[in-house]
Amino acid sequence: MKIAIVYNRESQAVINLFGTLNREKYGLQTIKNIREALIAGGHQVKTFEGDKNIITKLEDFMPSVISGERPGLVFNLSYGIQGKGRYMHVPGILEMLGVPYVGSGPETHALALDKVVTKMILIQRGLPTPKFTVLDKPDSPMVDTLVYPLIVKPKDEAVSFGLKIVHNEEELRAGVQTIYDMFNSPTLVEEYIEGREVNVALLGNGPTLEALPPVELVFGEGEQIYTYEDKKNQSGRTVEKVCPAPLSEEETNKIQQLAIDTFNSLGCYDSARVDFRIDKQGNPYILEVNSMASLGSDGSFVYAAGKIGYSYNDIMNKLIDVACERYFGPYFLTNTEEESTESIELFNSITSKRDKIEADLKLWTNISSWTEDPVGLSTVRRRLNDRCKKLGLQVVEKFTNGGSAWTWESKAGFKDGTLLVVPIDIPGERTGFPIPYRTEQEWIYGEGIASSRGGLATLLSAFSALKDQKLLAKKKIGVFFYSDEGRGMRYSSSTFRKAAKEAKQVIVMQPGFLGGKVSEQRRGSRKYSIIVEGDPHRIGKTGKQTDVLSFFIQSAEKLKQISSQDKKLTVAIQDVHSERYSVLLPHRVRATIYVTFLDEASANDAEDQISDIFKGNSQGMQAFVEKLVERPPLIRKKNNPVVKQLKEISNQWNLPFGTESSLLSTAAGEVSRDVPVVCGFSPASKGLYTPNEAIHRSELIQRTLLLSMFLLEQE
Repeated sequence: MKIAIVYNRESQAVINLFGTLNREKYGLQTIKNIREALIAGGHQVKTFEGDKNIITKLEDFMPSVISGERPGLVFNLSYGIQGKGRYMHVPGILEMLGVPYVGSGPETHALALDKVVTKMILIQRGLPTPKFTVLDKPDSPMVDTLVYPLIVKPKDEAVSFGLKIVHNEEELRAGVQTIYDMFNSPTLVEEYIEGREVNVALLGNGPTLEALPPVELVFGEGEQIYTYEDKKNQSGRTVEKVCPAPLSEEETNKIQQLAIDTFNSLGCYDSARVDFRIDKQGNPYILEVNSMASLGSDGSFVYAAGKIGYSYNDIMNKLIDVACERYFGPYFLTNTEEESTESIELFNSITSKRDKIEADLKLWTNISSWTEDPVGLSTVRRRLNDRCKKLGLQVVEKFTNGGSAWTWESKAGFKDGTLLVVPIDIPGERTGFPIPYRTEQEWIYGEGIASSRGGLATLLSAFSALKDQKLLAKKKIGVFFYSDEGRGMRYSSSTFRKAAKEAKQVIVMQPGFLGGKVSEQRRGSRKYSIIVEGDPHRIGKTGKQTDVLSFFIQSAEKLKQISSQDKKLTVAIQDVHSERYSVLLPHRVRATIYVTFLDEASANDAEDQISDIFKGNSQGMQAFVEKLVERPPLIRKKNNPVVKQLKEISNQWNLPFGTESSLLSTAAGEVSRDVPVVCGFSPASKGLYTPNEAIHRSELIQRTLLLSMFLLEQE
């Protein structure tokens, strides 16, 4: 699970600094201890300052999760940067973002930080607390009758800032003046309870809320209160902690129940600490509630937990567990009783490695391998060879031509099993600078990330998860890599057709569509080269002869009449180049014409019409039409068993899934009609074949999970 530890120490990254600056900070050693404890618990952990940049940082660290996946969670240690409501800032932001977090909500922190409001709630609930009054300023009159000695403390500060015992009016006014000067805040004045100081830490929520053994603070010499100087080891004395506090069983039960009632009265979550004074007659009084109890190794919370067998690591991970149970219930997967252990372990293996999957995607994306780049393609092939060997796959020599096609299979072989198809080239030729890899909340951008790398990373991640569960070698799985997608599989198609006949089913790792949609029907395509040649003409020369470029333009206009929406046939010119001498008109025009179709008879008819349109004329014009590439269509099959099984798995794991037709031709059309095939199994894309090419970030995990679950169910 991804855990972000959010704290405040050095950063003051806000728009403006004003008001009351925070004086509370967690020590670096404590932050490190918590981080190491959570890592030891199997979590992915990063630390962040809780400033204005926290939203961007969490977006990057915690992308949107899929159903059933444990979402990221914040371990909140943030006391805020400034302002009287500083405890509430990070929890409020997290609630707005929809990010779960450990600890109480902003409303509880607001109540607990305001000691006067806390005492009013306690009184309303019939819970014992010392008599008190509030002095807004040093010269404010005492309205309530209180008996000296008294305690003065800031109304809304923590860590015992400004805490002091006063014995008369003069000391009272001096204490209030100090607090007013330091905090510009009203002063809480309450009767001092002479006796013992005890605190009770609480862990959990609802019926499972646990009151830890009471801790007594033994002060030794000096004032019998826990001052700021004591907490910071600046008082010159050592305050001893005794746990469990030497109380009778009845007294212990009573003070623990009071702590639980206080916790619930303020609406605390997960953990807190309630501070008490016990008078000489044994009567407990609630002083305050610390809604963010210190988790330092020397704090009362950790000390008490240790007395009942919790190690430091235990208690930190227990806080994660109680927060998760509060948010998501005792189970993080639906229908876990109905699922096999293998599938749950596979699910957890994939969702817990989101960072590694994205890191693997980045690695492949940063290797350039355009169709016209033999050096880049060679680099990808070498790395793929190493990766396949580590996965325990073996080369299938009879379906590997060594130049454009390479087939690997598991130890069980892929005959009568599943063959996956992945292009390793980025179609085309680079014409500018490399496109850098970058992530956003929903999309991941990079060179060839949709046309090639998304499918490659999805497939390898699914294979790795199966191997981790010792399942890959047992499954009948093959993978066909090819490097001429940009040439329409001109050189690899024959090898692929032979390999596909061996398989029971084929999955083509081309980009899918938003909403988890795959393609079960794709148009075929044909690419033609057109060359028109004629005599060079001088500009401005009059005569009956038509120049080459004008002839081409007139002929190209006629191509529009061939396209037919009803026949699902499209004819389009992709690019045009002309050649000329000096100031003369062009004498040669080269063009590429692209045809997409579902019905081959319509495509053949279109080919005949193209030849007729560009037929040479009696004026010495010559035209040559050559078919460069032909890719068959993928025709939708009724009751496709692969689609049916994928839909069942998607429903089972609450993953988005659907089908859609596509205008683009792929390797799927090369598969024999009697072999079930699904295309578009890579993550959904946008900006395909452009510099803004991207894949949907959540679908990278969804597709990896769906593919691994599908392969798990195969023989």
